[in-house]
Amino acid sequence: MDVKTKIEDQLGSNDVLLYMKGTPDFPQCGFSGQTVAALNAIGKPYSYVNIFEDPEIREGLKEYSNWPTFPQLYVKGELIGGCDIVIDMYQSGELQKLLEESAT
Repeated sequence: MDVKTKIEDQLGSNDVLLYMKGTPDFPQCGFSGQTVAALNAIGKPYSYVNIFEDPEIREGLKEYSNWPTFPQLYVKGELIGGCDIVIDMYQSGELQKLLEESAT
């Protein structure tokens, strides 16, 4: 399976998916930690992929998304953005609304 197919499978199998450095319990960069904190504060379920465990995904995702940095949050297969965008959306209430809608 090529990396693009693998990414599409992951996105198709998870309504809310965070590609991050580390895990939600042990984020390995401040930006991933902030993003996890915002998602955890909302309390809706989400899945994650630790990009350190899969270098192929780590490199392939940059090309797939045309977004060079991590974390990357996807909802229903659509790239929402990285840490700054997620935090801005959380503070404005947009992220909560988006996750509510994705659960239906």
